[in-house]
Amino acid sequence: MIGRKNVGRASPLFLVLVGLGFFFATYNLLTMVIHNRWKGVPDGLDGGSFSDLMLRMPENVKTTEGTKLLFHVALTATDAPYNKWQCRIMYYWYKKLKDLPGSDMGGFTRVLHSGSPDNLIDEIPTFVVDPLPAGLDRGYIVLNRPWAFVQWLEKATIDEEYILMAEPDHVFVNPLPNLGHGGHPAAYPFFYIKPAQHEKIIRKFYPEEKGPVTNIDPIGNSPVIIKKPLLEKIAPTWMNVSLRMKDDPETDKAFGWVLEMYAYAVASALHGVQHVLHKDFMLQPPWDLEIGKKFIIHYTYGCDYNMKGELTYGKIGEWRFDKRSYLGGPPPRNLSLPPPGVPESVVKLVKMVNEATANIPDWETE
Repeated sequence: MIGRKNVGRASPLFLVLVGLGFFFATYNLLTMVIHNRWKGVPDGLDGGSFSDLMLRMPENVKTTEGTKLLFHVALTATDAPYNKWQCRIMYYWYKKLKDLPGSDMGGFTRVLHSGSPDNLIDEIPTFVVDPLPAGLDRGYIVLNRPWAFVQWLEKATIDEEYILMAEPDHVFVNPLPNLGHGGHPAAYPFFYIKPAQHEKIIRKFYPEEKGPVTNIDPIGNSPVIIKKPLLEKIAPTWMNVSLRMKDDPETDKAFGWVLEMYAYAVASALHGVQHVLHKDFMLQPPWDLEIGKKFIIHYTYGCDYNMKGELTYGKIGEWRFDKRSYLGGPPPRNLSLPPPGVPESVVKLVKMVNEATANIPDWETE
């Protein structure tokens, strides 16, 4: 296992543990969505037990009503153009909403796991950490995320008591309060994280003596608002579980691009940490149609429509917005708005992207 004392180098045991070979993961949900044949909303989000689970509040949670507990916004990122333009948009909206009523947002850090500064360090508060040793992520770049948090937590000065783990393709759409409750972090439940359906695999990393598999929350590490001391305990375990999962062919095949998400959920359960699940923490166009009182837009899915405003998911639309259309550089300013009939969430997302790009200097030269 990798402890926090030796984060600067990889031991021989570490190298043996993760093994050899390469695997490319795109963090693209398209294949899975089409495979599951979604019809307007994902399975499990239209009611029933999952909806109940999303509202779960652990017992003995004491609210902090009337108390302002700031959280530090932290997102891990690479220095690739694809990540950089998303970080710039994300930071723009953080600055705009940070001091509005209802916000508990404190400081902001882009945890850059490239090992060296880039051209955004004067624009976005950045803390540079090392990537995994060459080749050890085996093309699965997300493996660098827990490693980055381990280093950042050990080396950085973080004033806030809480931390929000965020991602570059997040946009703050409403002022975000601190949803955490002491020892119970706040998290967003993902319908496709289903530990109970993978009990045989999960038991390789979460032994029976630790309790039922239902102790493992249906979450990833982001978005999560968590007390800093808790994350300091979980992060090294999260890293080691991620590497062990990646090193196990059965687990790697079963979890694919969500492997690191399962690893965070398992690591939290190993430390006895249960999250409060907030369905309004985040929305994901085009499946979530309205903004309402939700706080973060996560634009991981492609938004494809015909000119009648009808969703053509799985088929490139006459109108589309998909972050993967801009892998090599930023989208242009003043993107065309969706046709009439497209849901509010998609229209709002494009308007927010346009506002940010119109106000960020030297946008199209990035």
